[in-house]
Amino acid sequence: MVAFFPACLVVSTCLGGALIGSLFSGWIADGFGRRRAFQLCALPMIIGASTSATTKSLAGMLIGRFLVGTGMGLGPPVAALYVTEVSPASVRGTYGSFIQIATCLGLMAALLIGIPVKEIAGWWRICFWISTIPAGFLAFAMMFCAESPHWLYKQGRSADAEAEFERLLGGSPVKYAMVELSKLDRGDEADTVKLSELLYGRHFRVVYIGATLFALQQLSGINAVFYFSSSVFKSAGVPSDIANVLIGVANLSGSIIAMLLMDKLGRKVLLLWSFFGMTISMVLQVAAANTYVSGSGSLYLWLSVGGMLMFVLTFALGAGPVPGLLLPEIFPSRIRAKAMAFCMSVHWVINFFVGLLFLRLLEQLGPQLLYSIFASVCMTAVIFVKKNVMETKGKSLQEIEIALLPQG
Repeated sequence: MVAFFPACLVVSTCLGGALIGSLFSGWIADGFGRRRAFQLCALPMIIGASTSATTKSLAGMLIGRFLVGTGMGLGPPVAALYVTEVSPASVRGTYGSFIQIATCLGLMAALLIGIPVKEIAGWWRICFWISTIPAGFLAFAMMFCAESPHWLYKQGRSADAEAEFERLLGGSPVKYAMVELSKLDRGDEADTVKLSELLYGRHFRVVYIGATLFALQQLSGINAVFYFSSSVFKSAGVPSDIANVLIGVANLSGSIIAMLLMDKLGRKVLLLWSFFGMTISMVLQVAAANTYVSGSGSLYLWLSVGGMLMFVLTFALGAGPVPGLLLPEIFPSRIRAKAMAFCMSVHWVINFFVGLLFLRLLEQLGPQLLYSIFASVCMTAVIFVKKNVMETKGKSLQEIEIALLPQG
């Protein structure tokens, strides 16, 4: 228990940093631009990982993990903003899916790098040093990337926005893209966007949809699955190393399929089938828990392992990648960065409480009831998406904004 408490504290500190980074991401992205925001998110990651690698005290580790967490919180909303604003409408979903695929590859790489930790003393410090490499590469590589034309236009830099469109699109699409931008307000007043405007102003509906999607995503049980899948596989007789590989492969496979289908089937269809598949997967987990109580070991193995892998696969098909892509699409240009920051903050808060309370709830409620609650949340998500989410496939950001917020 003594060793468990510092471990929980370190994880909680990292998630707390992520919340802070997410809260400020909108103001940083609007104030410094999407490209510089990427570079700024790499800075605390490098400093934090270096601090964690060299520290000899718990306080030093907590400071390091908090800094890494701020970078973690700042990065995802900026990435979603950037990809949404620089991608042509016809392939925006495909490009946005690369974020999820990169996340999967990063998780799998971290697992592989961490394998020698048990055998080599001090290897965990090497792992922290290694983590500074991708952060440093991000900061360096962004020097050669285009700035978001949408952000430049909001700053009144129309000539620069046109130049970046030329760099991104080339040829005739540039004039059409600039005409589309001119249909909307320049948005010079973006710095005056207040939290009250997001919560009960005319933008409430889209912010409500975005925050609810992230809440349902986290309350579906996905982080409980990622955090504690090893114990489920262990109870079914599957070694933890094999379990981690299976989870990683299922996550990556679903993400690749989502990338291929995002601009063909659309965001809404993938969300609906994803949450529905997650519902069925949790029903299988309930059935597995019942068979475990009745003593049917072989059936429990197939239901629990199969249900867990199906849950991760179907999550990666839609519930994982779509909210981060859909939200910047449906948010108006003027509030996009700050609304994204608010919704991602909801994501981190619920992530924290799910990780903190899952084991306690599992002990108090039992697996049958807890997995039934997760299944109910997923089914609620199906109904919510059906009633509230609009399809954005193939539409320009300006067309989406006009559709959701009629002018005049």
